[in-house]
Amino acid sequence: MYSLDVNFLKDRPAYQKKPERKGGIGLNLPTGNLTPVYVGVALGVGLPVLLGVGWWLLQGKIVELEGQIAQLDQENKRLDTEIGNLNKIKAETNAVKGETQALVTVFDQIRPWSAMLQDLRDRIPAAVQIKNIRQIAPIPAAEGKPASNPAGGLEINGLARSFNDVNDFLLSLQQSRFLKSTESRIVTATLVDAPLTPGVSQLTNGVTIKPPQVVEYTIQSSMSDVPASELIRELEKKGTVGLVTRIRSMQQTGVIPK
Repeated sequence: MYSLDVNFLKDRPAYQKKPERKGGIGLNLPTGNLTPVYVGVALGVGLPVLLGVGWWLLQGKIVELEGQIAQLDQENKRLDTEIGNLNKIKAETNAVKGETQALVTVFDQIRPWSAMLQDLRDRIPAAVQIKNIRQIAPIPAAEGKPASNPAGGLEINGLARSFNDVNDFLLSLQQSRFLKSTESRIVTATLVDAPLTPGVSQLTNGVTIKPPQVVEYTIQSSMSDVPASELIRELEKKGTVGLVTRIRSMQQTGVIPK
């Protein structure tokens, strides 16, 4: 009979033959798809480079922005200086305008005495005489209230043939635009002996002639607060050419409205 001789010792690891190595130490390189490896290497190398370039660009941008900020600060200081100068000029201009307006206001309240006297001549009745005219302090509009016109007023003294003539004179003055009608009034009106004409004696053939009685009156009135620029026609009629010319010149320049 046949005998089967099987040597199981050869199958044990100790008896396995080791592969021969060629060319020194062998490297086990990965095989298959190497794309992930390349991507990882590219990221590992490129990311620091990108970060470096980004940091360099950022630093350059920061320097540029700091330069712009410095320029803006200088421009801001320059503008602040110019604004201060403009505000100073504006304040000086407003001060000059205020002074000019105050001067114009005073000028616009001027009442030439020539025009005032001519207006009185045109309004006085035939039976009334004027002895004296003087300017007085402003007349209060009412008790405890300021005067309506700081320019003051007029006080007229004279003689009239009767009380009616005095009343007529007052009514005529109340129609004047140079005076304030609501503040024109008769202060006193008294019967007195008419003054003698110089050179005429009261004695006639040894008889004393008693002079007739007349009314001695005092009238007060406040000057009108109507601006002179609104009285151009009246001023022209009274012959006040100089003031009218100045007012019209100021109207042309816009200092006084037309």
